[in-house]
Amino acid sequence: MTTRPNSISLDPHLQRTAAVDLFNYTWTLLEKPDRSARDNDRMIDAAHASRFLWEDIGEPVNHARGEWQISRVYAVVERSEPSLYHAQRCLEICEEHDIGDFDLAYAYEALARAHTVAGDGDAAARYLERAREAGENIADKEDREHFMDDVDELD
Repeated sequence: MTTRPNSISLDPHLQRTAAVDLFNYTWTLLEKPDRSARDNDRMIDAAHASRFLWEDIGEPVNHARGEWQISRVYAVVERSEPSLYHAQRCLEICEEHDIGDFDLAYAYEALARAHTVAGDGDAAARYLERAREAGENIADKEDREHFMDDVDELD
C-alpha cells in the first residue's frame, strides 16, 4: 500500500503562484453571472485547492483569507453548513494570530453571510453588526469603502 504524504511539496514559487492563480480563478467564477452547476463545482474545488496550497507556504493571513473565500463560495451556492464551518475557521485563525483590520472585518462578514444562508436571522444580524464595527476600523480608506459596500449587500 502506498504511504500517504504528510504534505504536497512543490517548488515554493510554483506553489505560491498556483495558490494565487486558483484564488483568482475562484473570483472569476464567483463573478460569472451565468454559472453552471459544473462552474459551481469548479469554484468549490478551486477555492479548496488554493487554501490547501497555502497551508505549508503561506502565513496565517493567507490561511484566513482562504477560509473566507471557501465560506463565500459555499454561501453563493447556498450550502450553509460548509459556509458556516469555513467562516468560523476564518475567525478562529484571525483571533489566534491577532489578525485584525480588513481580515477580521471580513471574518465577521463571512459569518453574517453564512448565517443568512442558513436562515438564522438573529445570528446574521449579530455578526453583521460586528462586521460593521470592525469595518469602521479598517485603516485604508479604499479598503474600508469596499468592505462597507460588501456588507451593505447583506441588508
